[in-house]
Amino acid sequence: MAKSIGVVPKLANLARALARWDNEGGALAPTANQSDELEDAEERVLRCLGAAVILEWSDLPTDIQRRLFDGATTLTNPDHQRRLKHLIARFLHVHNFRRWFRTIASIG
Repeated sequence: MAKSIGVVPKLANLARALARWDNEGGALAPTANQSDELEDAEERVLRCLGAAVILEWSDLPTDIQRRLFDGATTLTNPDHQRRLKHLIARFLHVHNFRRWFRTIASIG
């Protein structure tokens, strides 16, 4: 599993390349309604994947956590990376559900 996470930067590069290709006319432009539906569906997929990662975060090896963190922060404008790193780190700290649950369960 650790090897599959290493593809995050490669997927980010692929996503950027595909976006450039789309912007250059490489794909047929969807209608406004199709575009909205695709964006909504993609947003739902990303929310679900993100939530799944957050729920498993505490159980992931540190090197995988670091790769995911670095991958997520490089997907934004370089001017905003520092702020995004702070926001992600804060979110992970506040929403560390599993560790909190395990701590409570071990006390009781």
